[in-house]
Amino acid sequence: QVQLVESGGGLVQAGGSFRLSCAASGRTFSSYAMGWFRQAPGKEREFVASISRIGCSTDYTNSVKGRFTCSRDNAKNTVYLQMNSLKPEDTAVYYCAGTLGPIIATLEKAYGYWGQGTQVTVSS
Repeated sequence: QVQLVESGGGLVQAGGSFRLSCAASGRTFSSYAMGWFRQAPGKEREFVASISRIGCSTDYTNSVKGRFTCSRDNAKNTVYLQMNSLKPEDTAVYYCAGTLGPIIATLEKAYGYWGQGTQVTVSS
């Protein structure tokens, strides 16, 4: 079992950047494909990005392609989400998630392990 803790959120102006981190407990982090999801006020949680177990493959939702980059450091048990050129519509609580299942997963139901979330607010 893995426990996930996100950090790195906050308030930024449009056009700014953040790097979110998700630290995982346990010695088997490299067994988990990881994902990032977000939930804006009044909306359902949505897929943002995912990365395979050793980081060779990534996937992104269309709205963040070219602006967000997902990476991981298995030696540090950490996955990252670098967010550049932020827009007000990126405002949401961002969650990291882990799965022992698919190599890379975009569906929320594929993930069995979730962090508590970190707030990202982008002002216009």
